[in-house]
Amino acid sequence: MSNLDRQAALSVCGGRGFVVAEPVRELLSPRHVQLGESTEVRRLLPNLGRRMVGAWAFVDHYGPDDIADQSGMQVPPHPHMGLQTVSWLHEGEVLHRDSAGSLATIRPRELGLMTSGRAISHSEESPKPHARFLHGAQLWVALPDAERNVEAQFQHHADLPTVSGPGLTATVILGQLDGALSPGTTYTPLVGADLALSRGATASLPLDPDFEYAVLCMSGETHVDGVPVLPGSMLYLGCGRTELPLRAESDAGLMLLGGEPFEEEIVMWWNFIGRTNEEIAQARADWMTGSRFGEVKGYDGGRLPAPELPPVALKPRGRVR
Repeated sequence: MSNLDRQAALSVCGGRGFVVAEPVRELLSPRHVQLGESTEVRRLLPNLGRRMVGAWAFVDHYGPDDIADQSGMQVPPHPHMGLQTVSWLHEGEVLHRDSAGSLATIRPRELGLMTSGRAISHSEESPKPHARFLHGAQLWVALPDAERNVEAQFQHHADLPTVSGPGLTATVILGQLDGALSPGTTYTPLVGADLALSRGATASLPLDPDFEYAVLCMSGETHVDGVPVLPGSMLYLGCGRTELPLRAESDAGLMLLGGEPFEEEIVMWWNFIGRTNEEIAQARADWMTGSRFGEVKGYDGGRLPAPELPPVALKPRGRVR
């Protein structure tokens, strides 16, 4: 999915100076962003209070939206570099096309994982015809410097491992959780899991104390380490935890995100992750001139133009907390 913000700002993310090295409970409120004609997303990362969680650098939550009489998701071809996109659905379908020649329909609780490497472009749209409701999340994972020029590729995994307990089913999207390993390719130590809880369930998931974590609420109400988390909000949990206590006040859906703190400082703008302002400016120029990012074939419509770059360059710098 694209960042469609026409006033996209340069953001400095990553670096150990942004990491909270102890357990905390920071409830993050979303920023509402319009995505096309009929889809509004709740943007949780990057956030004024939190830029990254491990290598997770971008989190949008959308729906559930009734799109029975609408076009649904319509995101024209747009570029990416320096990151992986993770498409995750609870309801509906998304048709993915990219410049590497991939064509796939992503359905609920199937992993759509696109690795941009140096350059790729893709489109996302609700199929015709499509289901009545659309509900999901779009996430980005920053690639480390040593791997950010890998060959672009798309992976579609319909069968993912699960971890089950009384009133809880955890689907492992990326990385490893309680011994279950996702088939999705990762380039840094991280985890992403979808948690489905039954009303009244209490559970505790094992965590890695070297990871930082956050929990996104997709639906229902759950107390996460004693904090009520409602749909469209995310609770940042810091590092140093060995378990995650959960109590469901209703049937609920959550996403657990975690990973080793991302040590490198990155520059993120629009749909690009780089290391310098010059890299970002060159990527924008390459997209606008039609070079480097390839062509998405089969999409009925034009490409998404890039917004203007901010006039003031942003220099990476960390902060100590």
